[in-house]
Amino acid sequence: MTKQTRAVFFDVDFTLIYPGPTFDAVGYKAFSRRHGLRVDTGRFESAVITASRELDVGEDASYRAELFVRYARRVLEEMGGTGPGIDACAREIYEEWAVCRHFSLYDDVKPALRQLHERGLRLGLISNTHRCLNAFQSHFDLDMFIAGAVSSSDHGFMKPHPSIFEAALLEVGVSADEALMVGDSISHDVDGALRLGMQAVLLARSGQTDAPVEDVPVIASLSELPAVIDGR
Repeated sequence: MTKQTRAVFFDVDFTLIYPGPTFDAVGYKAFSRRHGLRVDTGRFESAVITASRELDVGEDASYRAELFVRYARRVLEEMGGTGPGIDACAREIYEEWAVCRHFSLYDDVKPALRQLHERGLRLGLISNTHRCLNAFQSHFDLDMFIAGAVSSSDHGFMKPHPSIFEAALLEVGVSADEALMVGDSISHDVDGALRLGMQAVLLARSGQTDAPVEDVPVIASLSELPAVIDGR
């Protein structure tokens, strides 16, 4: 029998926050210009899709900054960027991704966190990021809701490695079968949580997912999450 949910953990990027124009096609063009590169903004969307393969963790789930730098470089290359400045440009993009002012909070985040917090649930963050999660909580005024947070850069391993989930459970003080993970990635968030015995919810903000997971609820908004928890 499933235990009552005592804690809910959230992914951060594309679950709680989304990037602003700094990281869209025009933003990449601005980065490129500073490093003497020429890119085609019309190729940005396809470049992101192609480059996303660079973020596959594979068997080695240790945190490596170069994984994300390589992703940025691949986007630039797929947009036609070449030249001696491409590595420095990719590195700058990676470093700026950690800056909170480049991001916005989804409108459904604070109401959902407030409602869950008022119910007495412990809330936590588990993120494959080099962003300082304390700074993140402060910037978006979420400190009052969050009981614990673990970033992959501090911990040393990325989701779906079990140790990052274990570290978060320990910090919040609950067992795996008392916890629920919410995120937008099946491979990182959902699969990683399920392997450890946690429950999981897939957040598909577009309302669509190509690879549904059996017995895993899919929601399009965090406003749906309290009802899902009630259903447990």
